[in-house]
Amino acid sequence: MLNALQSPLFPWHAFLAALSFVWGACIGSFLNVCIFRIPRERSVVKPRSYCPRCGTPIPWYHNLPILTYVVLGGKSACCRSRIHPRYLLVELLTAVLFLLVWFKFDLASGGRPLGLVAVTDWRLVPVYWLMASGLILGTFVDFEHMIIPDRVTLGGVLAGLLLSAAVPSLHGQATARNALASAAVGAAVGGGLLWSVGVLGKVVFRKDAMGLGDVKLLAAVGAFLGWRAVLFTVMIASLVGSVVGLSLVLGGRKEMQSRIPFGPYLALAALLWILWGSAWWQSYLDFVRPA
Repeated sequence: MLNALQSPLFPWHAFLAALSFVWGACIGSFLNVCIFRIPRERSVVKPRSYCPRCGTPIPWYHNLPILTYVVLGGKSACCRSRIHPRYLLVELLTAVLFLLVWFKFDLASGGRPLGLVAVTDWRLVPVYWLMASGLILGTFVDFEHMIIPDRVTLGGVLAGLLLSAAVPSLHGQATARNALASAAVGAAVGGGLLWSVGVLGKVVFRKDAMGLGDVKLLAAVGAFLGWRAVLFTVMIASLVGSVVGLSLVLGGRKEMQSRIPFGPYLALAALLWILWGSAWWQSYLDFVRPA
């Protein structure tokens, strides 16, 4: 890291890092529009942004990501109603993830902060940005409405297949044909695994144990990242989901039979894979293999 700061290219690298953060915040602002409108079956393009409380159109200077929320103190400028903290959270989260993805590719010293797994193909950066955006969108819709939009899931499967062929390094392959095959296998494993869990759970517990949105979301993860990422995602999501669910039950906020959205934990695990997961997978293989 010190070498990076001493590099003559440091100002250029710092500018691109800052640009990634700002771009992520702008995408996060658009994701907030999608999170609010898509479940309500409204256009995400028209009309322009408006106050959800009084309907007043929001001028551009009151629609600056992160900055507007801070300057206005979390209240709208038109009617002074409270702006939901989710708006700030989504913008910040997207900005930070975009920055971390950029750091996976670009750092003058060749090292990566926070132990991020390095990538050498710049085309992976926009692909990971796209996937992170979809996962954030699906997460916050699922938290609020207990659904994951098909635009995220089925759209993600299609995008994963197409982008795998366009960027074979997404699956560590040299040819579009091999990468497309890896994406297809990943999608089949992802969708088939959770679908099987859902069928088994319905037989055992006599009720739906897994939503189809979760099944399609994991298929999309597999299409983008492959079958190894699917196994990692299921393991981590199940662990985190179990801990959170049990904590909510013990805290009296949920009952044992309450429905808890699983999509956000799948999204979290998939993001962990993008940033660090392949290194953890290799460490696991090294552990289980005989010396």
